[in-house]
Amino acid sequence: MGRDFLPGKRHLPPPKNKMINISFPDGAVRQYEKGITALDIAKSISEGLARKVLAANVNGQVWDATRPINEDASLKLLTWNDAEGKSTFWHSSAHLMAEAVESLFPGVKFWVGPPVENGFYYDMDLGNRKMNEEDLAKLEKKMNELAKQNNNYIRKEISKEDAVKYFSDKGDEYKLDLLQGLNDGEITFYSQGNFTDLCRGPHIPNTGFIKAIKLTNIAGAYWKGDEKNKMLTRIYGVSFPSQKELDEHLNMLEEAKRRDHRKLGKELGIFTFDDDVGPGLPLWMPNGAVIIEELERLAKETEDDAGYKRVVTPHIAKESLYLTSGHLPYYQESMYPPMELEGVKYYLKAMNCPHHHKIFAAEQKSYKDLPLRLAEYGTCYRYEQSGELFGLMRVRCLHMNDAHIYCTKEQFYDEFRAVNDMYLKYFKIFGIDKYVMRLSLHSPDKLGKKYVDESELWKETEQLVRDVLIKTKTPYVEVPDEAAFYGPKIDVQIWSAIGKEFTLATNQVDFAQGRRFKLEFTNHDNKPEVPLIIHRAPLGTHERFIGFLLEHYAGKLPVWLSPLQVKILPISDKFIDYAKTILHKLKKADIRAEIDERNEKIGKKIRDTELMKVPYMLVIGEKEMSENKAAVRRQGKGDLGAKLVDEFIHEIETEIGERKGEEMVVGSQ
Repeated sequence: MGRDFLPGKRHLPPPKNKMINISFPDGAVRQYEKGITALDIAKSISEGLARKVLAANVNGQVWDATRPINEDASLKLLTWNDAEGKSTFWHSSAHLMAEAVESLFPGVKFWVGPPVENGFYYDMDLGNRKMNEEDLAKLEKKMNELAKQNNNYIRKEISKEDAVKYFSDKGDEYKLDLLQGLNDGEITFYSQGNFTDLCRGPHIPNTGFIKAIKLTNIAGAYWKGDEKNKMLTRIYGVSFPSQKELDEHLNMLEEAKRRDHRKLGKELGIFTFDDDVGPGLPLWMPNGAVIIEELERLAKETEDDAGYKRVVTPHIAKESLYLTSGHLPYYQESMYPPMELEGVKYYLKAMNCPHHHKIFAAEQKSYKDLPLRLAEYGTCYRYEQSGELFGLMRVRCLHMNDAHIYCTKEQFYDEFRAVNDMYLKYFKIFGIDKYVMRLSLHSPDKLGKKYVDESELWKETEQLVRDVLIKTKTPYVEVPDEAAFYGPKIDVQIWSAIGKEFTLATNQVDFAQGRRFKLEFTNHDNKPEVPLIIHRAPLGTHERFIGFLLEHYAGKLPVWLSPLQVKILPISDKFIDYAKTILHKLKKADIRAEIDERNEKIGKKIRDTELMKVPYMLVIGEKEMSENKAAVRRQGKGDLGAKLVDEFIHEIETEIGERKGEEMVVGSQ
């Protein structure tokens, strides 16, 4: 018997743990004992929920679901359906892969292993050894074996001295380098099975959650991204909570490869790049120019209906313009270096807004002139880093569907809402069903550095934008520290037919430029007032949007947007004259058409036209010519039967005029 239970001594029950308040996303508040974990809380709700919990958001920070909570907290349980849950799952998978690598390649040294957009990777130094595809298969097998052991991910806080000793004994200079920037109190190790790593976490409860794994690629990566450093081996992978989800993902990757805009752009003669022109500077071929013209026609019609006025501005400007705007120095790293003439520096235009401000200032304005909406498909040049260039998605020359709206505060709500409505109109035309607005806010501690130093104006304009989104029930998320330097902005995130995410366009509020450029209008009280400015680009740039459309439609553009809308296929040379008669009628109706005059069999002509994704084919032979008809074939749908030529022209004119889109079937050829 212990000394606390001596005869005659009063024995009190052990004190209960202190109770803490846990607030849930639905507003409910419940009490739990101090030291409870998010996983235990999930179990108290239901065992089914607990089996899905991967991590937890505790007071705005992502934690291990198994980490004790010792004070009042707001809590959100994170599952596979949450982005933070997926990220944690993939980060834990990177550690599992590292354990497998270490078991098969003893002595390996690891750098970093983060989650990425679709999976994870780990950079490692294998010494003089090389890894090949056979090794990937072995690693996958080993990872699956380790996952089934259900080993817990265990977090341990450790002193810097002990951490340095651990990795010194291991001879791992990469982790020792990471430790240089860390102090006591901020160092944690994570262990699972036989693997221990320096890591801030968080991680999933145990390896058993990882049910399906695919290692996708081996690549080289310079240590710290510096080409002067050693080349490390980078292994990419992806993992899922079920084999079914992995299979669906791999199928989608194959579909994405088929839809890659770089591949389709080359096959369909849309655009090209040339070393003599320079990286990131696309050359638009005739087919691409047609798409550009059709998009511009759509934008001009839409903007004309909405009361916009079109302007045109130069491709260069003096340094003083960009000093006034504030783009120098805020944006200088993304601008081409200046050219100097007669002692004056000129910059290639990186944005249209300063030029539009000068147009506003060229004539006196009163409140009766507002809102003033100035639009331009302006050409801009931005020096994107070489490693960031990617097909049409990241380029150095871009044609922007730009406009600037100058308005009063009272007009702001209606104007900002009208811009959002324009986005929704375009989404309907192009069959974009999934989208979200990212409201990018400033960071108070970066005022005067990254952002214009106007604290109250930031709060006011951010709330103005927020009010529009809330009142119009527009789906949005808030993102701190990503605003433009002159005001809050909305980045429009859209998803293609196969679920690939794109940043389409932007809608920005500007409270700074008006004052910088001394823009004024005379208000109702006959006093000068500075307008609010809305920067908007609903169709983004030709480059990014056409890249998106090629992938969204898998190259099978709607008829109104297709470079070639009809191909006439005579089955032999004796029907060429009749084909030319049809061609004349089509061109008279402003339908883009050609004749395939090659001496080829009709089957080959049809197959080749299908590959070029021309929407309609008109096959003509003896019967069609005698009846003034054409046998109509539709891309992806086959034979639609014979029709009178005039009837076909009427139908396609209607389809083009209504800008109808085709149903996008994932996986269709």
